[in-house]
Order: sequence, then C-alpha cells, then structure tokens
Amino acid sequence: MTHLIDPAHSASQIRRRLWMLLVQAFTAVVLLTILLLVVLSVLVINAQSPRVFFFVPSVAYALEGFYLGQGNWTGVERLSGDAGTLRFNNRGPDWERDAVLLDEKGNVLVDYSGGTSNVGKPYTTRREDLRFPLRVKGNQVGMLIVRGRPSEPSFEQSETALLWRTLSGLLFPIGFISFFTGLMTVVIGLVLMRRVVSPLVDVIAAAQLVAAGDLSTRVQVKGRGDLRDLSESFNRMADSLERNDLDRRAMLADVAHELRTPLTILRGRLEGIIDNVYPADEEHIAPVLEETYMLERVIDDLHLLSLAEARQLHFDLAQVDLGESARHAVDLFEMAASEKNIKLKVDVENDLPTVSADGQRVEQVISNLLNNAIQYIPAQGEVIVDVKRTAHGVAVSVSDNGPGVPDDDLPKLFDRFWRAEKSRARSSGGAGLGLAIARQLIEAQGGMIRASNVPGGGLKITFELKSNTI
Repeated sequence: MTHLIDPAHSASQIRRRLWMLLVQAFTAVVLLTILLLVVLSVLVINAQSPRVFFFVPSVAYALEGFYLGQGNWTGVERLSGDAGTLRFNNRGPDWERDAVLLDEKGNVLVDYSGGTSNVGKPYTTRREDLRFPLRVKGNQVGMLIVRGRPSEPSFEQSETALLWRTLSGLLFPIGFISFFTGLMTVVIGLVLMRRVVSPLVDVIAAAQLVAAGDLSTRVQVKGRGDLRDLSESFNRMADSLERNDLDRRAMLADVAHELRTPLTILRGRLEGIIDNVYPADEEHIAPVLEETYMLERVIDDLHLLSLAEARQLHFDLAQVDLGESARHAVDLFEMAASEKNIKLKVDVENDLPTVSADGQRVEQVISNLLNNAIQYIPAQGEVIVDVKRTAHGVAVSVSDNGPGVPDDDLPKLFDRFWRAEKSRARSSGGAGLGLAIARQLIEAQGGMIRASNVPGGGLKITFELKSNTI
C-alpha cells in the first residue's frame, strides 16, 4: 500500500535531523577545544612546576653525571654556584631554593646555602622540602634536597596555588575560545545549510514524493555548480518518468480501444448467428474471420513494437542493397495501389553502397511507409520512393502528394496509435502502429527516421542507415 507523503513534513524532518547533527558538531567542537586548552595548560604548568609534575632539575642530572664519572662524591662541593645557591633555571628569583646534597646513607655532603656545620651529619627532612633521588645504574647514590623557607608557604602549597591560579586564569579564555569556535561552527553550518543542505533537502523530499507515486513533483532549481546540476537532472528524470507513465496509460487505453472494436463486432456477429438473426453462411462468417485477422495483426504489431522498444528484437545483420529492397517492396504494393488508381514510382541512384542491416526488417519498414501513404492519399495520387547516397550512408524517402500533416503534428507521427484524423476508421487508417514500428526498427539498427511536409502538398518520410564504405 502506498502512503501519501507530506512534502513539508518530510522536509521538516530532514532539517530537524540536520540540526541535530549541527548541535552535535557544536558540542564536539567545544569539548575538543576545552580538552586541547586544558592539555596546553598542563604542559605550561609542567614546564614551570618542578614539584607537582615531577620535574627533575638539570643540576640533578649533573650530580648523577659527576658520580658516574668519579665513582664517588669526592670533590662534589666544587659544583656549587657562584652565589652559593643552586639555581634550577633562569626564570627568576622565585625559583631559587637552598639545596642540600645527601649521600646514600642520608648524611649531608654539601650544604649549598654556604653552611658547613651540618656536613657529615644525618639530615632531618621537613614537610616543605623537595626530594630528588639521585640514581646511577639503577642504584640510589644520594639525594638532592631543596629546602623551603619557613617564613613562606610550603613548596607544595605554593605549587598547588600556582596550579589553581593558572587554571583559573585559563578558565575565561578557554570558555571564550570554545564559545567563539562553536559559534563559528554554527555560522558555517547555517551557511552550508542554506547553500548546500537546503537544495539537498528539497531533492530528497521530492524523491520521496516521486517514489510514493507523485510524478508531477519538481524541485526549485537553486544553488551553484553540482547542486544546480542535481536539481536540473532530478527535474529531467521526473519529466521522463511522468511522460513514460502518461505514455503507458495512453498505450493501455489505446490497446483497449483497438481491441474492443473488433471484439464487439465479433460478439455481435456470433450472437446474431446463434440467435438465428443471421444465417451461418459465408457472407456473415467472412467479416468475423476478417476481424480475427485484424486482431491478430494488431497483437503481432504490439508484440513486435514491445520487443523493439526493449531492444530484445533479433536482427540478422548483413550487407543490404536498399535500392533492391525498395524495388521489391514497391512490387508487393503494385496491386493495392492500382486498386486506388495510385501511381507508384521508384527512383534509385546508381552505384549505391550497401548498408549493414537486417534486409527483412528494412523491407518491413518500407512496406509500412508505402502502406501508410497508400491509405492516406486520395485516388489518382502518386507515391514516390527515392533511394540515394548521403554523407554517412544511404537514405530512403517515401513521399506522396496527399494532404500532408500539420507541422505541429509531425513529431507525433511516430507515436503508437496516433492518427492524423481522430475520426478515421480502422479500415482506412490502420491501427496507428506502422510508423511507430518503423521508427523502432530503424533506430535499433543505428539509423534515423524523420518526417516532413512536401512543398505544394504531401508527406515525406525519410530514413537513413549508415554504410561502412562511405
């Protein structure tokens, strides 16, 4: 069962989903920005904090190198700084600390504050001290102590305060940058939605309507480049689908009409014979048999046309002389033309090249054109078959001196079941399939067919097939 789709509701749902994607993108950008800035702040604090983030001062590596080269701590006091203090880095006086070097037993080797009273004695650590173990080849050979001053906050307390001050200071810029980045994401998303997403939404909604059976749906062509091409291609596709659907409906109606008339005649005649209204003699049975022949021809033509349109018709290709095919077809219609006092004439150019085609199908096309001309022109008329060379192959033209066809109706000549006179009876106008079959047979063999009015009156139908010897 096909459900009707509200285009406005469908487009609204698609836009809602896209908005959700945009909000998710906004949230992701904000979170990623915050995470990035937090990581950067951690790296900054790590570069400035020797305690909280386990930063080992470079002098510790120097002391370990001294022990590795010396094998003991003899002469280590010579590594003291000029001012008698151990400077961790060049960031200023806030990062200068008194230091003490201990041996592996915890005794003082060097007091870098300049004092010597504690040298050789065990060192008593305090809560504000920073301890950096010194290791050589995996063994602890000593300890570097950085002493905090009792008059100032402990080193841990100062570093914690520094951490919080740094994070607090970064909170506002982090929030501002995250909000600004997210806002830019929303703005870019809105621009993309207007220029890219909205045309796609219209096409998606229209495609859903077409899939639901509304072949009259079209989208407004907007956007640039590929999006505009997409809208135009969709509209062309919808036009083609709608036209094919109309053709299918028209064909079914025409087939029903073409079959209904002979079936009605057959039913009436047979019921009359059964009810003894008509005698069962040749005079009354012959028309019934004629109608069955008509039905058989219509069904055969429809079958042939459907195979040709589906490109499933088999062709026995060979080198064909179109001049000979035209002469043979004219010979077959001499009797039918003479009954209407119509003159048939064949004009074949000399030394024509052959074409690659199915000879039987080509003669069928010429026969359809001759039959069409003989049926539509009045008595005492003339039909001329002209075969001549062209730039790409050989062309066959069948022209008459009848009333012709209005210029507006020329493109309709090759439509199935189309007749120039809607009131024309089947007996004189046929089923309206001859020219449709002719077009399919010619185009399936790589040729082309066209119709035009003859100056002074009459209709001319020409088809052309390519030759490999041109």
